[in-house]
Amino acid sequence: MHDAAVCWAVIPAAGTGTRMRNQTPKQYLHLGNRIVIEHALARFICHPEIQGIVVAIDVQDRMWPSLVIESPKPLVTVPGGPERAHSVLNALRHLDSTAQTRDWVLVHDAARPCLTDHDLNQLLMVLENDPVGGILATPVRDTLKHGDADNRVDATVDRTALWHALTPQMFRLGVLRDALEDAISGSEIVNDEAVAMERAGLRPRLIKGRSDNIKITYPEDLALAERILATQSR
Repeated sequence: MHDAAVCWAVIPAAGTGTRMRNQTPKQYLHLGNRIVIEHALARFICHPEIQGIVVAIDVQDRMWPSLVIESPKPLVTVPGGPERAHSVLNALRHLDSTAQTRDWVLVHDAARPCLTDHDLNQLLMVLENDPVGGILATPVRDTLKHGDADNRVDATVDRTALWHALTPQMFRLGVLRDALEDAISGSEIVNDEAVAMERAGLRPRLIKGRSDNIKITYPEDLALAERILATQSR
């Protein structure tokens, strides 16, 4: 990147993954020869543009301290919060002491182990001088149905301009911190960083990414992720 600002990664990893029907949080489930969060972290540990990584973990997390993750760049943890926005905000407040407000922050799900170098490089390249920032996303391919309270179709949704939001989501540290603080102070739960930016009146850019950048949500996703990683390695 040619911008004077540098890049940091934030990994919110305080979730419990209740939909996995497993007592182990999904970021700690085994995936090949690593666990899920190790795959997610590896992409940022190895990338030369990323200056450091902040991981937000649950205050009662007993698994993170047992991991041995080698990183030539700073890799620190902060306490997570009750919602994703709180965890990300805690990480941004930690970065306030070492980073500049105009530095870029890339927020990536701990349960997305299949991010490729190509998509990460594309995000960094396209957004390097963008006034707002943006997110990786994929255009919606399937027909979308809106259901009623009885789970019956009451409308078919036009998918023409719809996208699936992915991560990383990349924004300036200061602007994202202020947007999250404002949303939380207004008791509004934002599902991702782009929503906080939209709420602040900004329009994040959509960067087309690979559809195999999946999030581990259900038990069957582990097998799918293993096949994706095997294909990528070839």
